[in-house]
Amino acid sequence: MPNSKITIFDHPLIKHKISLLRDKNTGTKDFRTLIEEIATLMGYEALRDLPLENVEVETPICKTMSPMVSGKKLAIVPILRAGLGMVNGILALVPSAKVGHIGMYRDEVTHLPHEYYCKLPENIGERTIIVLDPMLATGGSAVDAVTLIKQRGGQHIKFMSIIAAPEGLKLLSETHPDVEIYCGNLDERLNENCYIVPGLGDAGDRIFGTK
Repeated sequence: MPNSKITIFDHPLIKHKISLLRDKNTGTKDFRTLIEEIATLMGYEALRDLPLENVEVETPICKTMSPMVSGKKLAIVPILRAGLGMVNGILALVPSAKVGHIGMYRDEVTHLPHEYYCKLPENIGERTIIVLDPMLATGGSAVDAVTLIKQRGGQHIKFMSIIAAPEGLKLLSETHPDVEIYCGNLDERLNENCYIVPGLGDAGDRIFGTK
């Protein structure tokens, strides 16, 4: 799927940690830790183009001009609830980032997403926005979340998922061609229940220890 806006990671540490995530015997504590670690590794690359400006810093030796991130800080917007698992991984890189939330649930019959909550940081149009969801399956939730952010003034939007299905990646990239998409792995397909194959099960249940 050649697209300059899509990045599928090939870093060995990301691949290794995703394999641990897939293992059904990986417990809740380790699963949470792995989600955060993968988000940090992916975020390092996804944030490569943050704008910089030179500011005056006084070292123990002298004053100097040194680059720092410029403008309004990053906005992190997890799609509830599974996206929460990735937040601390990005905050580890940018502790000053603002955090919004978008709540979506999937209808178990139609598999369509429904919004129930949206709270974004102020001045959202001036921020680089990272939308987080570990799983990009059908793409419905991702498309709707990005649409909500755009309706509220968001412009520079990136989307990060750990596992993606071809169907979801196609829908998101075609519906929002301006959005940069970062995926830890592109899996085979969706099954009849719209779960990613081979996937890793329900990410929200595995992060929070619920069924």
